Amino acid sequence: MEEYYFLFLLAGVFTLFASVQDLKSREVANWLNFSFIAFALSYRAFYSYFSKDYMFFVFGLLGIGIFFLLANAFYYTKVFAGGDAKLLMGFGIILPFESYFSLALLSILFVLLLFTVGAVYSIIYSGFLAVKNSKGFRKEFLIKFKKDKKLFLVSLALIIVLLVESIISNFDIRLWGIFSLFLLLIPGLYIYLKALENSCLIRLVDPGKLTEGDWLEKDVFLHGRKISKSVHGLNMTEIKMLQKAKKKVWVRYGIPFVPVFFFSLIIMVFFLISLKLDPMNFFSYLS
Repeated sequence: MEEYYFLFLLAGVFTLFASVQDLKSREVANWLNFSFIAFALSYRAFYSYFSKDYMFFVFGLLGIGIFFLLANAFYYTKVFAGGDAKLLMGFGIILPFESYFSLALLSILFVLLLFTVGAVYSIIYSGFLAVKNSKGFRKEFLIKFKKDKKLFLVSLALIIVLLVESIISNFDIRLWGIFSLFLLLIPGLYIYLKALENSCLIRLVDPGKLTEGDWLEKDVFLHGRKISKSVHGLNMTEIKMLQKAKKKVWVRYGIPFVPVFFFSLIIMVFFLISLKLDPMNFFSYLS
């Protein structure tokens, strides 16, 4: 499994550069992601040729195939931006697949790890945004709370129903407490995220600062022509039209997600080394 050390190092270097780029400009250059994919596939191809272990290359192709499907699913549902999706494809090449079972297992585990780290990262990052834009955030939070406070009433009603059911069925009251907390957190989290989005992530942007792939918050009408908001974001032709008309537009930004790949890679490599680079030891590790 030592042959994967180079792939891990390669992913670390490219993901670090991509993270810096994402944090600075909120986009990742295509050449960076495509170079990562090309280098990783080339390494698998050369290693397979010289070691006569052709499955090493085949598993790389299968990995990028699976992650290509996942990346497109996340992209078209607006979970990922284009740069995130392309980076995910690259990670499909560097994971240490040794069998068809490990291909499925590691793919699932890595995606779960990615979203777990992503959830923690998003909460921390959004907290900084809320503090940085505290005045606007507080205003939006109060507006959303007054508008959607009925969600808390629904949660309270469900909590009461669960309490009655727990008493009648002799359920553990601790479980009722856990579910009650969860039911109260859902509307609170929804209001928090909507307030954060409206106060920090949706901005009126000068056309000169637009970049390819920016997501419009709403359709724009320009000299009788409609520029529709799209999952693909603005293209260069549309940006030039807006710049020529000096038209400011509302753009929806996301939280820079590429650093999550970097942190997830570090955690994954740490656990793989703990498992002696054999993902099949995962179950014995749990036991």
